[in-house]
Formats: sequence, structure tokens, C-alpha cells
Amino acid sequence: MRRFWILAGALAATLGALALAFWLGSASFDARRFSQHRQRLAKVMRERPSADRLTRGLEAEGSPLLQVAATAEDKERAALSRGRDRLAEIREKAARYAELRVYQAGDMLYFVYFDEDGVMRDFTCVSR
Repeated sequence: MRRFWILAGALAATLGALALAFWLGSASFDARRFSQHRQRLAKVMRERPSADRLTRGLEAEGSPLLQVAATAEDKERAALSRGRDRLAEIREKAARYAELRVYQAGDMLYFVYFDEDGVMRDFTCVSR
């Protein structure tokens, strides 16, 4: 009977360590994924691309344009339908800029904000 409890304890410890390793790996992957997307858009934003140029570039890489919102109502609809946990940030930034465009980059959504001249000014990344 004692041998059973030793084996059961060893199995529980092994399963616990395995679960912790998978959880840490998943968290690390998510942090890296967000970081890569943010760095990518920050680099693009330094080039001050026009809405058309950014759309062409992202579509060439397989990241299609999902939505264009220019009115307050359209921006609110885009934020509510796709904003998830970044809803407040999206609303605040969308109110400051003339146009909001939403792109799908794999499992990430890019909310990109353009000024009245059509130049990229800010962005928000949202995981799908």
C-alpha cells in the first residue's frame, strides 16, 4: 500500500510540473506574439504610410482589410464587434482620428488610425 501512495504522489507531481510547463510556454508564446505584432506596426508607423499604401502592403502579405470606419457610429460598431478586451483603448484612439481601419493579420486584428490627410498615426493590436 505504501508503494501505491509513493507512485501516486510521483505521478501527481509529474503531472503538476507538466501542466506548469505548458502554461508557462503558452504565456510566453502570447507575450512574444503580441510583441512582434506591436514592433511590426511601430516600424511601419515611423514611415508614415498612407491608408492606401498600408492596405496594399498588408494585403500583399495576406492581411486583408476587414472594415473602414470614418463616422463615429461606424467606429463604435467596429470597436464593439471586434475590440474585445481593448475596447476602451480603441474608442479613445478612434475619437482622436479621422479614420479607423481594421485588418486581420493571422490570429491578430490590427486597428489602425489615420488622420484627416490619410496618414497612419496610431494602432492597437487585438488577439482573436
